[in-house]
Amino acid sequence: MKRTPAILAIATGLLLLGFAAGRLAGRHGAETTNAGRRVLYYVDPMHPSYHSDKPGVAPDCGMALVPVYEGENSSTQASLAAGAVRLSPQRQQLIGIGVATASKSAGTRKVRTTGRIVPDDNRLYRIVAGFDGWVESLGNNPPGTLVKKNQVLATLYSPEIRAAEANYVGFMAGVERLKQGSTQTDPRTLEESARVNEEQLRLLGMGEEQIKQIGMGHRVSSNLDLVAPGDGIVLWRGASPHQRFEKGAELFRIADLSKIWIAADIHGEDSELPAGTRVKVNVPEIHKTIEATVSTSTPLFDEGSRTLKLRLEADNPGNLLRPDMFVDVEFEVRVPKGLSIPAEAVIDSGLRKIVYVETSDGVFEPRAVEIAGTYGDRVTIAGGISENDRLVVSGNFLLDSESRMRSAGTEPSSSKPAIGDAPHAKTGGAMQSMAHTAPLSMQLQDPVCGMPLKPSEVAFKESYKGREYNFCSDTCRKKFLADPERYVAQKAANASTPPDQAAHVHD
Repeated sequence: MKRTPAILAIATGLLLLGFAAGRLAGRHGAETTNAGRRVLYYVDPMHPSYHSDKPGVAPDCGMALVPVYEGENSSTQASLAAGAVRLSPQRQQLIGIGVATASKSAGTRKVRTTGRIVPDDNRLYRIVAGFDGWVESLGNNPPGTLVKKNQVLATLYSPEIRAAEANYVGFMAGVERLKQGSTQTDPRTLEESARVNEEQLRLLGMGEEQIKQIGMGHRVSSNLDLVAPGDGIVLWRGASPHQRFEKGAELFRIADLSKIWIAADIHGEDSELPAGTRVKVNVPEIHKTIEATVSTSTPLFDEGSRTLKLRLEADNPGNLLRPDMFVDVEFEVRVPKGLSIPAEAVIDSGLRKIVYVETSDGVFEPRAVEIAGTYGDRVTIAGGISENDRLVVSGNFLLDSESRMRSAGTEPSSSKPAIGDAPHAKTGGAMQSMAHTAPLSMQLQDPVCGMPLKPSEVAFKESYKGREYNFCSDTCRKKFLADPERYVAQKAANASTPPDQAAHVHD
């Protein structure tokens, strides 16, 4: 009976030893993943200063923690160029890094712009008074009226008309007497004299039909019927009933709109469209799309819009398109062969445009580039990279975030393991903490997790006992409010600790 307690003690001891061995084996297995490489610790991909000895999610943003393997600590970044980042294949896969090669290519670029319909100057009639006189009567032809060729627009009176008609009637009567007499006169001389007298009436604005009637009837009317020189639409009328006008005054403006021009706004790089290029024109007012052709004229600069005016020519059946209508113009221009990259590779911060180049296996370096133009889903590059450079085209925003944080000195200290690091984690080279390397303007710190903060990035603040405290997230702010004395004391303790030993972790 006395042996029973001894047997129980031995069995209990064996169970405890087995449990301890299992824990050690499991812990060692968790630390030796990825083909035998040992995990040093886990970090928040958005806040690399957060350390944990276990996998999980970041308490501030909920992102999965990223393992840092042996040989990946901050000492490996010391020899890199400014802003460059070294990532293991596993971290590249986690972030979603994708690369493409810069190459020389050509293509076409679609250009969309606006335009305005204007009359064809070759089909625009400006009817100007050839004498001083009065408007006897006016036809029903306000602006917008369709008129036909030789249609009477107005009846004008002037003493000059009466004198010209009298000369013409007298000459025609003399011609008839000469034809009836026996005197021999060269017919060509008579025809030439008749044309001279008719031309005087035409210069005054008289139509062919009225000239013919005066010649046949030998009657002087003292009036002139002002007729339309061609089919078109009255764009402007400067005459009113019984109005007095002077020689040179514009009385009517009529446009033949069977063919129209379109003045499209373009910029310098798009002005080299060859004559005859077909262009698609959409007219929103009438929900109609037509085709136009680039004219042979050189685009002129418009000071008001500060653009070049490209002239397009188009047919206008039914006169549906009217002057001053706005249209949408769409055409394609050829992009000459040059160095180009996918558009998603470019990060545009407003002040500059950068890409990330893979300079060696797992090393990504930011480069400022100059963009010459865009076409399709690609951009042409004028400088900053070379042909065959490998560029990051996906995951580059997360990569840029990590590059900025490394450049700002937010890497955790590696000379001493931070709170939450694995007890056995090896420390790398002489990595300095944020408080040791950052300028004073960047030395704000979350009292809960120890996260270094930039003044421009602080979104959460609280006041306690006359002092202001800054937080990286609302989670840390709520923890502080639950027990402020604990974190105030902890911050004071960290302030008395040498900078390379201050703990920067979440609870």
